[in-house]
Amino acid sequence: MASSTALDPLTAGLNAVTNGADKPTTIRYADMGINLSDQIFRGVHHGKQAHEDDLRHVIQRALEAGVRKMMVTGSDLTESKNAIRLAEEYPGLCYATVGVHPCSAKTFQEYRDGPDALLAELKKLAQESRDAGKATAFGEVGLDYDRLHYCDKETQLLYFAKQLDLAIELQMPLFLHSRAAASDFEALLKERLDRLPKRGLVHSFTGTLQEMRNIVELGFDVGINGCSMKTEENIAVVKEVPLERLQIETDGPWCDMRPSHASAQYLKDAPELPKAVKKEKWSTKFMVKGRNEPCAIPRVAWAVAAIKGVSVEEVCEQ
Repeated sequence: MASSTALDPLTAGLNAVTNGADKPTTIRYADMGINLSDQIFRGVHHGKQAHEDDLRHVIQRALEAGVRKMMVTGSDLTESKNAIRLAEEYPGLCYATVGVHPCSAKTFQEYRDGPDALLAELKKLAQESRDAGKATAFGEVGLDYDRLHYCDKETQLLYFAKQLDLAIELQMPLFLHSRAAASDFEALLKERLDRLPKRGLVHSFTGTLQEMRNIVELGFDVGINGCSMKTEENIAVVKEVPLERLQIETDGPWCDMRPSHASAQYLKDAPELPKAVKKEKWSTKFMVKGRNEPCAIPRVAWAVAAIKGVSVEEVCEQ
């Protein structure tokens, strides 16, 4: 009979992370953008419970793949609170961001006590969770002109500016989103640059070479995931991102790397993913088809390494 004090694999893995028990030769990964509070990691697909809550197994696979840090993305007030709960549940492994995504900017106008009340709630949440060591960045904030059907341009601009001003008050690094909005995005940041000394990360970058250079020149890091390496043009941009300014992420459950993407040619020697099955055939041992997970971060790192002609160890160390 097993001892009652024996640790299950997940607890043992988390203890290893907290106590720094990694072997020196082990490649360690940090997933700098993962939507781990999304209900799909609780087995809910399109609003319906399709299988058991399997977040625990998702995290176990991440640990087994070498993931040692995850920054869980907050996309509105509720999801920011959920991200913080995960940071509390998995200390030393999960950290949170706090903010309202541009596609959700209308929530400021719809908030029960008005926009200023929501800004005050965000500030209080970010401040308290930052001081507790749970929130490490303010975001996900920015502009998205690709999806104006979710929120119009004027509303996005207004509340991006207000949230940037809030980040200045808090003096937190930024977790940023920019889609088809580079000119306005850069302009709002430039106006405040001297008051944002901690800068931050422009995540899930898919812009042009010049847009990448502009971001780097402003002092921000560039987040690379599967969506950042779909096309040959994307690959050319990734190749030019200074390694010391590049961070890797999965952006799961989205932005998976596919055989049809330009990145596929750079994955020849990359670690294989666990088997993926349809949600109807769910098992604790397998990934779910169409749902990206943090255990896929090694493949992002290996693709970046191959594109830049450096070792994967160097990518991960940076």
